[in-house]
Amino acid sequence: MNLWFAVFLGGGLGSVTRFGISAITTNNFKHIRPEATLISNILATVILGVVLYYFHEKYTLSDTYKAFIITGFCGGFSTFSTFSYETLELIKHHSYIYGTANILISITLAIASLVMISKMLQ
Repeated sequence: MNLWFAVFLGGGLGSVTRFGISAITTNNFKHIRPEATLISNILATVILGVVLYYFHEKYTLSDTYKAFIITGFCGGFSTFSTFSYETLELIKHHSYIYGTANILISITLAIASLVMISKMLQ
């Protein structure tokens, strides 16, 4: 499989997965609720960590599989742009505590997830 096609296919699957989580969590997008984005970003980080720290050490993954999972699926599943938009909207609506909490929780959980996975899988 071509690397470009692997990224394309993985990105599409990741985006559809993120859309499903958002649709379920936000009640069909009626309000800005960053929980869906947080869930998607943390799950994508966990998947990324498992692939980087477990599969990479235990198995030899081809460049195609890495492109499919890491760049494609995790890239399509996680979403920095939506995280940024939701945080800005919270701040614009004077929800400074929620906006700040969204930033701190998202970044802290993502980094902590990678740290925990790297330690668990060593």
